[in-house]
Amino acid sequence: MTNATDQYSFDVVVIGSGPGGFAAANRATDFGKKVCIIEKSHIGGAGVINGVLTSKTMYELSMDYSVAARVDRGYRASALSVDYNLVRNTVLEAAREKQYQMRSQIETFANVSHKGTISLITGYAKFKDAHTVEVDDQGKMLTIHGDYFIIATGAHPRRLPGVKTDGKRIITSDNILSLSKFPGRLLIIGSGIIGCEFATIFSNFNQTQVHLLDRSNRVLPYEDDDVSEFVSDNLEKNGVIVHHTAQLRCIREHPGHLEVVLDYDAGNSRVIEVDVALIAIGREPNTQNIGLETLGVTPDKRGLIPVDENGCVENNHGHTHIYAIGDVTAQAQLYSVAEFQGRLAAEAIAKSICYLPDYSNMSTLMFFKPEVAAVGANEKTLQEKNIGYRAVFYSNILVNRAIAMRNTHGFVKILVSNDDEQRILGMRASGPQASAYIVAVAHLINQGNSLSEVLRVFYPHPSITEGIQESMRALASKSIFKPVAFPKHIKVSEWKPGDPKTQTPRDEKIRKSQKK
Repeated sequence: MTNATDQYSFDVVVIGSGPGGFAAANRATDFGKKVCIIEKSHIGGAGVINGVLTSKTMYELSMDYSVAARVDRGYRASALSVDYNLVRNTVLEAAREKQYQMRSQIETFANVSHKGTISLITGYAKFKDAHTVEVDDQGKMLTIHGDYFIIATGAHPRRLPGVKTDGKRIITSDNILSLSKFPGRLLIIGSGIIGCEFATIFSNFNQTQVHLLDRSNRVLPYEDDDVSEFVSDNLEKNGVIVHHTAQLRCIREHPGHLEVVLDYDAGNSRVIEVDVALIAIGREPNTQNIGLETLGVTPDKRGLIPVDENGCVENNHGHTHIYAIGDVTAQAQLYSVAEFQGRLAAEAIAKSICYLPDYSNMSTLMFFKPEVAAVGANEKTLQEKNIGYRAVFYSNILVNRAIAMRNTHGFVKILVSNDDEQRILGMRASGPQASAYIVAVAHLINQGNSLSEVLRVFYPHPSITEGIQESMRALASKSIFKPVAFPKHIKVSEWKPGDPKTQTPRDEKIRKSQKK
């Protein structure tokens, strides 16, 4: 290791180049700031490599393959085959394309002729004091001084206690692109969004027997039961073997396979044989070994950094020039959240905040088959908060555009307040184009729109969004197709706190937990 130390000084130092860090750096240039981005590995972070972009590229390729393999549309693809190495190369090509776009932007603003500038430094950053970080770039030590700092170090896959990953047979999402071929048999440990997405991807390619370990009685346990059952049923129809109420006892490694022992809540056990085990039980913030203790900053028990509404770190002994954004904060680990927080931090530094975020109605996408989109509240959260609501479920089977697409497997589910205003509280949707129109409903929720206001809008025909229109009409008892004629495809219900007529077995569990 060389003893040489180079020193640099910047207005804003951003640690991490993921969606939050990159957005923060570029927003800071709008205010004429001299910015430095420090990245220890791949530019773009998990937003590009081993995360959002790569997994969604693989998802899209798997969906293309799945459509090509269909034989119920009047055509048939002959000699259909797939090669994992070629799929991986296509995924990496997509990642490189985005990385070069980011590099092009940085190189453009490296030019000092611009009012704001960006410098990219590669290495691992650690705080030495409140205004200095030391960067280890493969042995070359750099000292970076900053007037302001933005911590955007992201997160990494959570490890499973007692199970050691080797990156080859026992892996996390970081190792998906390290595989050399489709596993013959794959166990996915974790039935949240990440686990269900990879179960969808590998089952779509139809080269892998996929086992999905679900510790609870349903996948996506935080979602409403009907949504969870919909996703679980579709996974099983796609060939995934879902092990409900199962706990992983151990994984025994053999030269040619992994032996997995599962214990079920019913008291029985089962031994299965797989080639690869993928641990997908969430992500943990990257707040270790970055020198937070030097600042007097103490992450909480989950490793998250406490921040105020602007992203300024709170318990930092009065250091109001240090911000934290994205996965290292307590907000949802979403690309859009990190990006918004990054922009907000840059605006706070420039004392030019446009508006504060509303985290109550964030849109999320789940890349299953079919895709699922969500925004606002679901029934579980409303019941836990004792908020009354009315709900409508409207199947895509009745939507003309879905019929024309020969793709009717999906639904729209909307919740409104059960008062005179009938404000839109939340929506869950699945099927074609769900990811495209969910943001329109997010706008309706944020603006406090009511059912009556939405019913005045003309919806284009034929469009998938007509399902939203008809579901709203069903809530108002004005739909063209009636629930009485299609009881399986149109369902209208109501829930009132304390009303025994609308209570479910789950409500009794909630009441007991609240008493405790």
